[in-house]
Amino acid sequence: MLRHAEPVMGTVFSIVVRDPGPGTPAVVRRVTDRLHHLDAVFSTYRADSEISRLDRGELALDACAPEVREVLAACRAVAAETDGYFTERPGGRLDPAGWVKGWAVEEAARTLHAAGSRQYCVSGGGDVQTAGGPWRIGVAHPREPGRLAAVLGGDGLAVATSGTAERGAHILDPHTGRPATGLASLTLVGAPGTGLARVDAWTTAAFAMGPDRALSWVARRAGVEALAVLPDGTKRWTAGLPRHLPPSGPADWHQAATENGRSRR
Repeated sequence: MLRHAEPVMGTVFSIVVRDPGPGTPAVVRRVTDRLHHLDAVFSTYRADSEISRLDRGELALDACAPEVREVLAACRAVAAETDGYFTERPGGRLDPAGWVKGWAVEEAARTLHAAGSRQYCVSGGGDVQTAGGPWRIGVAHPREPGRLAAVLGGDGLAVATSGTAERGAHILDPHTGRPATGLASLTLVGAPGTGLARVDAWTTAAFAMGPDRALSWVARRAGVEALAVLPDGTKRWTAGLPRHLPPSGPADWHQAATENGRSRR
């Protein structure tokens, strides 16, 4: 097994390959080089990044790297899919991070797959793309440090979480411009074949919607399930989420899900 952790994009990207070959270390180096390139292009914390210069009007879109146009087009598509609850300009500043991090993880996973790996897990800032399996993925509890809100399991999953635990109420409702405070965390789980970039962006958008609208919206998306943790610690989820819980998971999840789709904590 090969494991690698790379500090980049203000977080740590983790790569685990269960079926490494002789060329896998070189592939991982190629992946991490690409991550640093994307950071240099899209970081809003770097004054010299292309996205910062574009935002200040110092650089025309046509003069940017092709990835910039690709990312901004993807952001506009997600905005349309989510009734405007996703935006590449949160708070008025150009910042497509809601797409970029998941997209970077997904691209890294594709690079591993193209190199022949079929058993891997790539994560960045808590967002996870897996292939093969089964894998077990812990979801941190936003109100109880050191504890998990759930453990998810399965093959080929895409898992993304948005929440307030680490950065406070930093996700804005684009319709009001105010912080979204109806949720403590929201985790979306995409079935095999679901790309993490879209799952991650949908998670950001759904978090801004608040619990009722978010769960209703996710329930209409094929192949995606949601786990919501409210500010008081109450958990709510979509009907299909329990199938992503390992057989050894808490029995009360399955019991509660057959009642009304929310826990009674």
